[in-house]
Amino acid sequence: MIAPTSSSRSGTPERLEARDVRVHFSGVKAVDGVDLDLRRDEVMGLIGPNGAGKTTLVNALTGFQRLTTGTITLGAEVVTTASPQALARKGLTRTFQAVRPFAELTVLENIELGAVGTGSRRRAARAAAATIVERVGLAEMASSLAGNLPHGLARRLSIGRALATAPNFLLLDEPAAGLNEAESDELVELISSIHSEDGCGVLVIEHDVRLIMRLCHRIQVLDYGKTIAVGTPTEVQSDAAVITAYLGTKRGRHVAGS
Repeated sequence: MIAPTSSSRSGTPERLEARDVRVHFSGVKAVDGVDLDLRRDEVMGLIGPNGAGKTTLVNALTGFQRLTTGTITLGAEVVTTASPQALARKGLTRTFQAVRPFAELTVLENIELGAVGTGSRRRAARAAAATIVERVGLAEMASSLAGNLPHGLARRLSIGRALATAPNFLLLDEPAAGLNEAESDELVELISSIHSEDGCGVLVIEHDVRLIMRLCHRIQVLDYGKTIAVGTPTEVQSDAAVITAYLGTKRGRHVAGS
């Protein structure tokens, strides 16, 4: 597990908070009264069985899904109804399960667009992209069309585009999906460096429990739209409610430690 960073940037919010968030669809309670706290000094995991409400919650936190009820605050500011674009400008950004780069643009141009989208001038955006493409391990592919990247590198590109927005809080939706073990290990190092070097709070949705247990300081577990556990990896791994929620699956055996 990676140690928390003590870095802090003046004038930026130190906490993303959700209180009593509910997202209901025609009687289906996808998220049903969830509280969440993400600090800038931590990497937090969000796990749970399929259909537990993880992505819906992240959609709500980042302005892509209207809440049925609840409140979201970024620092002292209530941002419950803010648009994704406004939240990105405030330093809250995310990646998606599906990797959808601008296929006909180069890798560098894709990252540059991330910066332009939050208000950077073209020259500053290009300079930021040149640094980020090195950081995410895509320097040799900078001039290649993004649509030609293999899956693992395309996932790195999606993180690079998010980094170009200069986030204070970065929410990653299944960043290790489709990666092999070696690629997952490299991803742990990348996310850890983002947290420690940028002073960025990170929330990771992931089914790769091995990655979550290595990477995260705290883990929150959802099941049927509700929080069933919050704690350190050790605490969550031995929690009876978590073991029951995962019972009968390969992930459950990992969580249960058997």
